[in-house]
Order: sequence, then structure tokens, then C-alpha cells
Amino acid sequence: MLCALIMAGGKGTRFWPLSTEEKPKQFINLLGEETMLQMTVNRLLPLIPIERIFIVTGSRYIHYVKEQLPNLPEKNIIVEPEGRNTAPCIALSAFYIDKIYKDAEIAVLPSDHLIKDEKEYRDILKAGYDFVRENKDSIVTIGIKPDRPETGYGYIKVSTDEKKLEADNIDIYAVNRFVEKPNKEKAKIYLKEGNYLWNAGMFIWKTSTILKHTKDFLPSTYNVLEEIAAASDEGYKDTLNEKYPLAESISVDFGIMEKAEDIYVIPGSFGWDDIGSWKAVERYRQKDENDNICVGGKVINIDGRNNIAVSNGKPIIIAGINDAFVIESDEAIVITNKENIGNISSIRSSLIGGYCK
Repeated sequence: MLCALIMAGGKGTRFWPLSTEEKPKQFINLLGEETMLQMTVNRLLPLIPIERIFIVTGSRYIHYVKEQLPNLPEKNIIVEPEGRNTAPCIALSAFYIDKIYKDAEIAVLPSDHLIKDEKEYRDILKAGYDFVRENKDSIVTIGIKPDRPETGYGYIKVSTDEKKLEADNIDIYAVNRFVEKPNKEKAKIYLKEGNYLWNAGMFIWKTSTILKHTKDFLPSTYNVLEEIAAASDEGYKDTLNEKYPLAESISVDFGIMEKAEDIYVIPGSFGWDDIGSWKAVERYRQKDENDNICVGGKVINIDGRNNIAVSNGKPIIIAGINDAFVIESDEAIVITNKENIGNISSIRSSLIGGYCK
């Protein structure tokens, strides 16, 4: 039985000041009328019913999940008392889901990705599910066919001579290894060689496989999570809050994927993008005739070109300047050149230094 686990606990600091720790990017409208979380859930519904979709998130974000997904059963919200990276998050959720749907197959998915061809995406998820159901100890990941020498993503090296399945134009290959984010020269080599895919952080595997690998490769974390899972319904929350911070903070790539065997990959070309920065939003937001991007409905450009402006309620007027980046939020108003978008984290840190007097 295929379930979905959507990880929605990230802080999204690269989208500051619109995205904050109080309301990170997965809960805001970056690309359209729906939030990133709503987009993620809605693209799954033709394949997986809402009753089998689970959201794992931080305790401070529960109200956003309930507000944005009113049809989601409350029991399908899995709470992390604090962020401990993806390996503990996924294993905690596997223990939780396994109690409801014994030894279910789970598609583990981020909450902040753009996917254009949603049908192809669902077809690949279905093919991965079928493969895992027939090969119960296996892990299937989805790799994205690269179209540029990207240095911001990890890569998956594919064993192209070990094709495991070819059906309905969907191929499954053995994974040779996971590769860390490369420099520009290595990224060019990977693109040229043709057997490297971007690691999109999407996995399909059984709860039993998740828990077995956690026990084998992260035994201390497994013991912590097993104790939480064994708590009574009345004592679960207290045990979770007390014990979960003891879990090792480690990503699923480092903690499990780089050590496990029997991992396979399906190459995907369904218009994927990791919406990880303002530059990604610039690629997909509609532009006016002067290449301006206006978000929020209260933006006026006068004799300006190639600007990005985001209004969070107050009117923004940009007059006679080009290549500007203007973001208005409850926390701050940021005005800078667009070339500084990638430095938003360092700009944010300037708040610590205090204000002009």
C-alpha cells in the first residue's frame, strides 16, 4: 500500500525576508495561488488518497498544515519537537506510519519542489512503488536528468549497464553511488559523461526497509526512536519531546544511502526544480513586458526593467531603476541589486549589527 511522507519542517532562510523561521517557504505562495505544500499534496492526490498522505513538520508549524490542508486527517500530521535532519525524521515517521499501515511502501518527498509534468511524475512514482513491492528490500530513488552543470545539487552515478526494468518508457537502473555537490569542472564532466543524475531527495521504500537500515547504520538513533514508538498513546508526546533531541542529527544521504545496497534509480525529466532560492522563483514567475516580476498585487513599476518586487501588503513603487530586488515583509524591507539575491543569508545577518542612529 503506497503512502506519501512529505517533509515540511525546513526553515527556508534563503527566501528571507518573505520566508522566516516562523513561517517558512513551504507555507507561502512563491509560484502561484497555492503554497508549496498545497502544490505538493495536490499533485499526489490522483495517485494517493489524502488518508495515506502524511506530513512531518515542526510543532510550531502544525497550525499552518491544518489551515492549508483542511481535508488532511489530524492523525496524519507527524510532529518533530525539533529538527534533527532527514534520517531521524524519516525513521520517526516510518515507525508512526507502520502502526497504521503495516509494512507500507512510502514515497518520501520534499515539500518545496516544482514539478511541471505531474502525470509523468505520478507514473514514475507508481513504477517505483511496483518495483519496491516486488523487491521488498530495495530502495528506489528518482534522479533528474541534468540540463546544465549544476553545482548546487548532489548527484547520483548510474550503472547504465544494469537496467532492471523497462516498461511504459520508464527505466530503472542500479545506483553506483551518491556523489556530493561538485565544483563547476566536475559538474561539466558529469554532464558530458551522461550517467549522472541530480539527486532530488525522493525515495520509495518500505517501512521495514527504513527501520532495518536505521537500525544497522544508525543504531543509537534507532534505539531512541524505538523507545518513542513503544510509548503509550497517553505518554507518546512526553516521550517524544524528551527523547527525540537525543537522535543523531544526520541526513538520510549520509546516514543511510551512502551505506545501503540494493538501491535503484528512475531517471526523470518531468520539469523538476528545487525551489531553493529567489533565483529559482525568477525562472518560473510570470514577467511583464519589461521583464519585471511582481508578487503580491500591490507593485507598480515606472520606467523600470528586470526588477523583482514582492509586496506583503504595502504598495511598492519602483521608479526609474533596473535590476532591483525589493521584498517587503512583516520583518523587514530589503532593497538591493538582483545580483545580490544569492547573498540573502549574509544580508539577513546584518540585522544582528543593529540599526543606523
